Amino acid sequence: MWKRWWTGAAVALLAGCGDRTPPADTVAKASEEFVYGALAQSPVSATSAGYHQHGGQPLDELLDDYSPAGIEASRAFLLRFRDRLARLPAAGLSPQERADREIVANQVALGLLELDVLQTWRHNPTLYVELAGNALFTPLTLEYAPEADRFRHIIERLKRLPRLLEQARANLQTSPAIWTQVAMEENQGNLALIGREIRGQVPPGLRADYDAAASAALEAARAFETFLKTDLAGRNDISWRLGEENYRRKFALVFATDRPPAVVLAEAEQDLAAVHARMAELSAPLYRQWFPGRQAPADRKQLIRAVLDRIAERHATPERYKADAERDLAEAREFIRAKNILPLPPRDNLKVIDTPAFMRGIYAVGGFNPAPALEPQLGAFYWLTPIPPDWPRARIDSKLREYNYYKLKLLTIHEAMPGHYVQFEYANDVQPFSRRLVRSVYGDGPYIEGWAQYITEVLLDEGYLGNAPELRLTFLKEELRVLANAILDIRLHTREMSDEQALRLMMEETFQEREEAVAKLQRAKLSSCQLPTYLVGWRAWRALRERYQRAQGPKFQLAEFHRQALSQGAVPMALLETLLMPR
Repeated sequence: MWKRWWTGAAVALLAGCGDRTPPADTVAKASEEFVYGALAQSPVSATSAGYHQHGGQPLDELLDDYSPAGIEASRAFLLRFRDRLARLPAAGLSPQERADREIVANQVALGLLELDVLQTWRHNPTLYVELAGNALFTPLTLEYAPEADRFRHIIERLKRLPRLLEQARANLQTSPAIWTQVAMEENQGNLALIGREIRGQVPPGLRADYDAAASAALEAARAFETFLKTDLAGRNDISWRLGEENYRRKFALVFATDRPPAVVLAEAEQDLAAVHARMAELSAPLYRQWFPGRQAPADRKQLIRAVLDRIAERHATPERYKADAERDLAEAREFIRAKNILPLPPRDNLKVIDTPAFMRGIYAVGGFNPAPALEPQLGAFYWLTPIPPDWPRARIDSKLREYNYYKLKLLTIHEAMPGHYVQFEYANDVQPFSRRLVRSVYGDGPYIEGWAQYITEVLLDEGYLGNAPELRLTFLKEELRVLANAILDIRLHTREMSDEQALRLMMEETFQEREEAVAKLQRAKLSSCQLPTYLVGWRAWRALRERYQRAQGPKFQLAEFHRQALSQGAVPMALLETLLMPR
């Protein structure tokens, strides 16, 4: 799961940023100005993208503005670009220009849907808590400037944190109980980040300034937690479910498609049985090998469960969890080179770190944070969420069994090598610059998640880990999880699926450990239209490769297909085919 920031917050745009259409407007001009303008409205996202100055304003010192004026400025900005794009119709544009225009148009429409219809800023306190954490964590870990300068940026943002949390209190009207609960948990991460983690690294000459700013910020964060507990928690008469109409509207924009969610749901539910059959076929010889003299269960699911339970016994310890992921990262890199699966990017800027505490509500297992689009030479991060030492033994075992020896390898391939990390590194080299900018900052979700699923399957098909049947069976279990992700998201948000039905699907139909299932259910309640991107994108990548291979015939080369597809950047999958195989 990769991390993307889009906020409806805004600092007032400076004159000239998207205010009027130039006499000879182009898609390149419009998309570049859109990205810079949107980042200027969200200084926290701007720092992450490597954009530090806008019209003389130091964005690294600022926080997003959620005041009424700031929200209205954001709405006006989006409406200006909606009108501007309307004057640049798709007809007559090149395929590359059409792709860039569609990405910007979808972002504008998503922004307006968020501001005017979904209005997360009125209902989801995690929006503010995670924004505050990212505002501080990014300059702490991303070395875009000398250390002293980055700590000055942190201090300036700490000074502005009380205002942000005051805006949050003014904006938040109602909140589902689960959103409020997660916000309280993540706020504890912010308190630890400010009070302990950052404080321990402040350069000596800045400690007095830091302590003064941190004192007021900590007081504001504690007051916000009191507000969550004693005020907002009692105003929970709103559902986290998006509802069928809103879900349909968002789905169409996220997936750049006119296929209705019901079609994706039906296909996912039909595929469950086919994957079960393939898993049973693989499980039978493993069962005979591991349980000699025993009669294999006649029930297909019992047979699969027995074998998966045996596979899950081989796993890391909490202390070795991250080190094992780093080992798997190096192993995957060497395999890719040996098999010539794709040319790896020249930069080596990936670090494996703990998931920030303030992001663990939705990143319960891990995630990927790419290098800044405007400063790709800086660090990219593969996040792994550590196992808390105070968890009960049964809960620790549940997570380690789910992320066992084989599953941890698949996670590392997906998130890092050659999944999200490699894909984003290619995106950060797209030319011209305006194209790189829009496709890196606002890359297509199905392309991104679909690539990570697709390329994991490619590694297995090429013989990764010696074609171990345990690994293939674990991957088929992951395929079940991808199907369940789509089913969960659509049914939870549009068909009133209950918690019990969701947990039964994950634990009984797709063999997930309880710890994983509970975390995924929470994630589905915190997000929408993200979980189906794995399935929809994966199927699209498979189909694209098949069509491309048929078109190429004997000239087809796997590594070259991957290079060309990744070199386009994260465009909607339907447009990717037109870029690779123009008619």
